[in-house]
Amino acid sequence: MITVLPRLGLSALSIAVCSALVFPNSVSAEQNSAEKENQIFEKIQVTARKRTESLFETPTAITSIGANDIEKANISNLDDIGKFVPNLNITRYGVGNAAHASVFIRGIGLQDHIITTDPGVGVYVDGVYLGRQMGSNLSLPNVARVEVLRGPQGTLYGRNTLGGAVNIVTKQPGDEETVRLEAKAGTRGRLATDFYTNQSLTDSLSFSASTSYKQRDGVGKAINLANPEKEIGEEQELSGRLAFKWLANSDLTITAAFDGVDNESGQSPYTIELTEPVDPSAIENGDFPLLNGSLLPKNPDDLATTVAGIESTDYSGWGASLTADWQVNDSYAVKFITSKRSSEYTGGLDDDATALNLSEFPEEGGADQHSIELQLNGTFEHWDFVSGLYYFNEDGFTSSGPFVFSPWNTPNGLLNDGQTASFGDYGYFDINQETDSYAAYFNASVDVTDRLSLGGGLRYSDDQKVADALFPSFAERKYVKADFDEVTWDVNGSYQLSSDINLYAQVQKGYQSGGFPPRPFGGPAQFVSFDETKAINYEVGFKGQVHERVSMMVAAFVTDYTDLALPYNDPTSGGGFVTIVENAGESKAQGIELETTIAITDDFSVRSAIGYLDSEITKVDAGVRGIGKGDAPALTPRWTVMIAPSYFHDLDNGATVSVNASYSYRSQMQGQSATKASERISSRELFGFNISYMNAQGDMEITLYGENVLNEVYDVGRLQQTGFVGVMRSNDRSEFGIKFKKEFWLD
Repeated sequence: MITVLPRLGLSALSIAVCSALVFPNSVSAEQNSAEKENQIFEKIQVTARKRTESLFETPTAITSIGANDIEKANISNLDDIGKFVPNLNITRYGVGNAAHASVFIRGIGLQDHIITTDPGVGVYVDGVYLGRQMGSNLSLPNVARVEVLRGPQGTLYGRNTLGGAVNIVTKQPGDEETVRLEAKAGTRGRLATDFYTNQSLTDSLSFSASTSYKQRDGVGKAINLANPEKEIGEEQELSGRLAFKWLANSDLTITAAFDGVDNESGQSPYTIELTEPVDPSAIENGDFPLLNGSLLPKNPDDLATTVAGIESTDYSGWGASLTADWQVNDSYAVKFITSKRSSEYTGGLDDDATALNLSEFPEEGGADQHSIELQLNGTFEHWDFVSGLYYFNEDGFTSSGPFVFSPWNTPNGLLNDGQTASFGDYGYFDINQETDSYAAYFNASVDVTDRLSLGGGLRYSDDQKVADALFPSFAERKYVKADFDEVTWDVNGSYQLSSDINLYAQVQKGYQSGGFPPRPFGGPAQFVSFDETKAINYEVGFKGQVHERVSMMVAAFVTDYTDLALPYNDPTSGGGFVTIVENAGESKAQGIELETTIAITDDFSVRSAIGYLDSEITKVDAGVRGIGKGDAPALTPRWTVMIAPSYFHDLDNGATVSVNASYSYRSQMQGQSATKASERISSRELFGFNISYMNAQGDMEITLYGENVLNEVYDVGRLQQTGFVGVMRSNDRSEFGIKFKKEFWLD
């Protein structure tokens, strides 16, 4: 996948304006010539509405990235998906852990990871909800497709899909008969291997299995540690998945899947920038007057901490699911999904990024979750429906210590004036939460005429949360609980303008559960619940093949958010880096998204996608701190652009040479939902390429690849603290290498 070569010298905006805007799933480079003559665009099926249907017939904004595009775009993790979808931005800050992914769609998301926070965008694997952002940055080997649904998905997906949902669909047992081996070696010490097999054991039993390993050197060092465990930015991960499918009879299929991951990596690159003069007389400034540029490492990727262990992170998790599909008769089907998942992590940040003991927060956490979903679905001559009951339970914790936040918690327990600190030598906190969620939903669509279809749905959600916390400013552990419930709905209509083009319109209501603030350092009075956020989304669009060589999807939307729960981080409130979450008021997001594939010739196609988003806070409630009317939501670029040309050539011996390139652009954005120059994240542009040779038999492929070929180093997060801003830097640096794939098809 690539697009625009650096030598063209065009700005991202001019590229966007001049390019055809597109949709990611064009002709596969592995199709033979006869297939290409008969079919320019492959038909894409999605399950976004929990029913299998054509992408062009689905009345909502959705991007489907197939396995071929994942491979050709060098997509290896979920955060890579965020480079290729309009109005999608995936970033990370969570205690420097590489497994953390904060997904933002159309200005809605949350970058915090502590157990009392809920994401604004839901991530699902084969229909199973992943409740935590920590661990959501999944590796994506042997995935059939990734579906990105934009806009509130409150009816079918429920709570915490206020901005949208990401649905990862794996390859199912029995889909193919193959054994595949892949290996990858590149610069920066890149090594990766991948094994995948999908086989039938009997006429009724099949299985698939995969295991993947990857590693890469770091980009910096912990320069003040004698024996650091990891380099800064180092990557190392082992993951695997095993699934069995049993055809009990012609009507009943049972699938069991198991997956696991073990990630041991270096802390993400992190540094600070001084933002304002520090007043030595202000107690909240602690020892920060000592801080100056000479104390920072010359290489901003290096870390100057003296706290052993904070330079490394780890994440481990496992999951199991059981899915039963029963076709009761020609009209009715029952689906049952149950899952169990468990995860734990360690990480931490030295917030001041120097050898001074001013602000160090090592951290660990974990969560256990299980879910049950029972669906009754129906398909009739002119209408169909999806209905279900859902239960979700999560029990998790976050703890930190011994931490330092000068002058409240210091290594020697002394303040600047020599007095004993009120909270002892070092600081500790822990916060725990258990969530029980219940829901019932019904969604239906009816063909009014051969061209006109109408649909809609309702969902009732009830969320019960029980939490407790102990912070240095608490005299004793505080226990809290809160209940949240909401009815969400959607109505939609689609009209088949021609056999190839569909128009649609929809109105959706979304809901994000309320909760408790993640860092109430200021005292127990701050550990109180905030209310749920609600959204109404109005959207129109069209999808289809507008020309025999051009497919296009366009969506225009306006979304109104009320009781908007926004976090604001205040380092001056006493005892630590206080995160205040308040129902700040209202905001509005409006924009347009265009995705297109143009088959210029049978051998040359260009895919592109562009998103424009105008999002701002329109009303701020009285007493809300740090956030003002007109501020932009956090981590929300106004422009998102992707362009990806693809060319392939059949050789005389039957082999195929293909060239794929990619260009990805994100405009500037704010690190928090407050317009501050210090927290402004600059725009970035990324280029990549693949040059592949596939033999005539189609079972062996050798690829030369390049990722971020211009070595763009950019910020992925910025948070203002007292006198300085903490900057999380990118870790996807330039990389060049070779990939080898060998496939053995089984009879």
